[in-house]
Amino acid sequence: MSEPAWLVKAREYIGTTEIVGKKHNPKVVDLWAKGKVKGNVKDDETPWCAAFVSAALEEAGFVSAQTGWARGYLEWGQSLSNPVVGSIVVFSRGKGFGHVGFVVGKDKNGNLMVLGGNQENAVNIKPFATSRVLGYRWPRDCIVPDEPLPIITSSGRLSSNEA
Repeated sequence: MSEPAWLVKAREYIGTTEIVGKKHNPKVVDLWAKGKVKGNVKDDETPWCAAFVSAALEEAGFVSAQTGWARGYLEWGQSLSNPVVGSIVVFSRGKGFGHVGFVVGKDKNGNLMVLGGNQENAVNIKPFATSRVLGYRWPRDCIVPDEPLPIITSSGRLSSNEA
């Protein structure tokens, strides 16, 4: 199974982290420009999960939601009833807030494994409960794959029974 181009781009950022203190990681700050997000963000302290998603999509040649607001992705592209590898997932996070990232699989407990930015201040793959899902999205006019989600380990790799 090949991954969509935006997910390939997103994987290139794994390991990118914020810099604690007054300095800011230019790679994180640059996500805002790469994602064509309006505003003048110059720090890595502003929540940047949506800027990360926007940047990966734009770098792969797709028009993103061009937003720094996670829930802004609920209106982007086409809605999916179920996640697939590469789908954008929007989660609730407190009243009116959210988180957004890319689905890469699920763990053995049924949580979604999500490649996202600003997950513990870094780009990584982390599990998220499906109970927090607000929606799944996919680029308009792109064929949605019809494959089940692979089981992914906590390190972000296919589990041995899936490889």
